[in-house]
Amino acid sequence: MNTAWKNGQPLPDGAVTREDLDAWDTEFRRVTERIGPLFYRTESRAHAERYLHGLMAPLERKNGWTIAEHAGEKEPKALQRFLNLTPWDEDKLRDIVLEYAIEHFADPRGVLIADPTGFAKKGKKSAGVQRQYSGTLGRIDNCQIGSFLAYANTTGDRVLVDRELYIPEKSWFGDPERCAEAGIPEEVTFATRPQQVQAMIERVRAAGLPFAWFTADEEFGQNPGLREYLETENIAYVMAVPKNTPFTDSRGAGIVISDVPERLKPNDWQRRACGVGTKGFRIYDWALVSSADPDHQYMIRRSIDDGELAFYHCYNPRHEGFGELVRAAGSRWPVEECFGAAKNEAGLDNYQVRLYRAWYRHITLSMLALALLAVIRATAKKGSRSLWTNPSDQRDKPPQPGTKTARHRERGPAASNA
Repeated sequence: MNTAWKNGQPLPDGAVTREDLDAWDTEFRRVTERIGPLFYRTESRAHAERYLHGLMAPLERKNGWTIAEHAGEKEPKALQRFLNLTPWDEDKLRDIVLEYAIEHFADPRGVLIADPTGFAKKGKKSAGVQRQYSGTLGRIDNCQIGSFLAYANTTGDRVLVDRELYIPEKSWFGDPERCAEAGIPEEVTFATRPQQVQAMIERVRAAGLPFAWFTADEEFGQNPGLREYLETENIAYVMAVPKNTPFTDSRGAGIVISDVPERLKPNDWQRRACGVGTKGFRIYDWALVSSADPDHQYMIRRSIDDGELAFYHCYNPRHEGFGELVRAAGSRWPVEECFGAAKNEAGLDNYQVRLYRAWYRHITLSMLALALLAVIRATAKKGSRSLWTNPSDQRDKPPQPGTKTARHRERGPAASNA
């Protein structure tokens, strides 16, 4: 990590100091030392370090060949073996990524975001591949679909904290030989993407990641099983729903949400920003609609450019204000930004592996690279000296009374979601 890059281009002289580079190298070493115990052999630890370094390097594509060349190796066989055959636990690496994110980005007002993304693939051998719709690709194509959980805090940091590979039921679990050839373990059973998201939420809660809201798109917002889980666990959410979503209004009348806008008066709409994008603030008109249940509200978003409408179901047990609901709805964009950064800067979609576990290994290493880059960026905003006092150095020491960490541990993971 001796050259500073942004968007694939070297930064101008003087933009980064030697102190910055030293601090970044130190943080990289801390991370590789942290994951070192996952690997039984010295060679495996070296391969992990080279692969992670390659994922962060300014390479046009980040696959086995290009990373091997970057590491000075003549061929990618050793790195391919590292992903496909070397014994190490990719789920323990996932837990380290989550722990790292908690240490640097934990925020009681943070937002969890669920979203799938597609990976275009050729052939039929890659685990979970089939012709299926991908919103990422914008079409039905031969691809794999990954379900992801992202985390965004109120200071603008965002990271991917969990992942699951979606395995279609009929084309894969209906063909045991195909599953075996792709290395899908016998104990793995079919799970819908909402079920995968529920499992990921359970993991991050168990790890103590604090958050105030959960948000997701229509695929998850219209799923009754996921909504029931969130409500049972008292997890507040703002999720997009289809325009034909029925509900009972505050007068006890049944209504379809798409019929609501024409009944609203001009002063029922409020113009609010719900975040900042590449072109500035994301500004829309918003309307909030009560339901027969005071814990449930519905929100309508209207474009100020063309009047296009979007609809949201809000489970709001704390009865938070309109502004918080708008913020939660707008917090879905950071997951797209995570995908963009992970694919452009950390090689998320550049893998050339077919086996089930190899997919998880590459994806989780890419998530670690993204988290490391996020820590470096966050540190750059505050001043590089904060990297020299890394929270991970203090993780085995008792928290000081009255600190945020102490209060969080006193309350426990469940209370952090209240």
